[in-house]
Amino acid sequence: MNFQIDVSSVSTPPAAPPATGSSPTETVDLLRQMLEVQREQLAYQRAAAAAHDMTVRWRSFLSRWQQEFPDLSEGCRKALPHLERTYGQLIKDLTERLAEDDDPLGSDFALQEFLDRYGMRLAQLGTVLNLVAPLAEAGAQGESTT
Repeated sequence: MNFQIDVSSVSTPPAAPPATGSSPTETVDLLRQMLEVQREQLAYQRAAAAAHDMTVRWRSFLSRWQQEFPDLSEGCRKALPHLERTYGQLIKDLTERLAEDDDPLGSDFALQEFLDRYGMRLAQLGTVLNLVAPLAEAGAQGESTT
């Protein structure tokens, strides 16, 4: 096999000298334009951050349904510790079960039994927590800001 490798030195071109025709007012105008573009970008970034703020969405949900569900946030706040404790206990049971054997999920039967026992309950309880916690937090923040 024949390969040809060309090696050439890379030299950076010298920096261009500043244009002698630009006046200080042109430079100031250019800086003002750059500042305006940065302000627009900041406004867009703030709008994007606000659009993705889930707490604001849940607060909006609570305010829209305040008449029909006046104690929803408070109920979520009271239920949250119980749900978290149950979730933690279920994970503790799961980890203890896995620590009992050297190969606790070695057979198809053992894996299926493990998933039947823990999988669906963990998934469903996690989903419930992911719905209740933001409502509790949104209500708490809404009350603290008013």
